[in-house]
Amino acid sequence: MRTIRTRKRTATIGAAVTAVLALALTACGGDDGGTKSAGPADGAAKTVASAGASQPAASDKTTDTATTGGSAKTEGSAKTVASSTGTSKGGAAKTGTTAGGNTSDSYAYKHPCRSEDLSVRVYAREGSATQQVIEVNNTGANSCGLSYFPRVSLGASNAADHSGDIHPLVPGGLGGAPAYPVKPKTAAIAVIDLNPGNGPGVTWVNELNVLADGDHMPNAEQLNFPLGPDVKVGDAKLGLYRGTIADAVSSMKQADTKS
Repeated sequence: MRTIRTRKRTATIGAAVTAVLALALTACGGDDGGTKSAGPADGAAKTVASAGASQPAASDKTTDTATTGGSAKTEGSAKTVASSTGTSKGGAAKTGTTAGGNTSDSYAYKHPCRSEDLSVRVYAREGSATQQVIEVNNTGANSCGLSYFPRVSLGASNAADHSGDIHPLVPGGLGGAPAYPVKPKTAAIAVIDLNPGNGPGVTWVNELNVLADGDHMPNAEQLNFPLGPDVKVGDAKLGLYRGTIADAVSSMKQADTKS
């Protein structure tokens, strides 16, 4: 009887131990499967959420950069084109002032030519032994006005007194516009015939003195041009400014008034 009770007690204790162990194992297995797997997952989720909240997604960054950069470049191109084509206010003003200038005759009438905007040449007219061409070029950006003809005298380069210099005849009965207009990059041309009749003339003249605008320029701006050897001057005639040599010659032939 004692033996049987012992075995029953042992079996009962063993069953209890087995049950406790099973519960313990179950608890341990639940902890491992729940807590351990949930911890990293929760942490990773927090990390991803934090990263997503603090920084924009890669696609957003790319889109922002492309849009911003593209817009800036497009705007810059638009400004450059506008400036170069003169469609903007600033571009149009600059283009009108520096490139084209004012080329109207009315502007020239109110703005006499300045010496610094002129280039003057004197050369023999082809086909004539006695005629000289006076060419006044406007090198400025705007039109300007000259007197109807240049102020010209003929003398000796080494003379101390030029009161005896020769002044050519000019066309008379002048009137009309207040000045002879010269557009930019064009020339006003006058022709002087030193000895129209091919007479004996005087031989001491070796210099042609030219003041491009006798109405507005001071004497100090007069230019001196040497003449060739064996020049004879007699009853010299000077024409008005014209646009071509042929027209200047025609004007010169009408000279009949002392200048």
